[in-house]
Amino acid sequence: MFPCFIECRGDDIVYQPKQEMIHVEGETVTFDCGYKTARTSPELLWYIQRPNDFPKYILRRNNYGSGDNGTEFNERFHSNLNITSSSVPLTIKNLQVSDSAVYYCARSEEHTSEL
Repeated sequence: MFPCFIECRGDDIVYQPKQEMIHVEGETVTFDCGYKTARTSPELLWYIQRPNDFPKYILRRNNYGSGDNGTEFNERFHSNLNITSSSVPLTIKNLQVSDSAVYYCARSEEHTSEL
C-alpha cells in the first residue's frame, strides 16, 4: 500500500495519489508526486520504507537539474523535477522483490543561517 504523505507549510503542499500496485519483477514502475509552492527553487525528496524498517532516503531533486541519490539507489531509481507540471515522479527500473515498500515524497526544508 502506498499512502498519501502531505506536508504543508504556508502555501507549500506535497501530494501523492494513493497507489496500490502489483507488478512483476523486471518491470518499470512510476510513482506520482505533485507539489504546490511559491518558492522559486523547490527541492523534493523521495523515501522508501520497507516492512519493519525505518524510512530511508532515496533521492533529492531541485529545479537546477542537480540532486543526488542515496548510495543503494544509484542504479535503478530515477526522478526529474518538472517545474511545468509541478511534479517529481519516481521511476524504478528492473523491479525487484526487495522494492516492495511504502514510498514517500516530501519537500525539503530550507535552512538559513544568521551570522
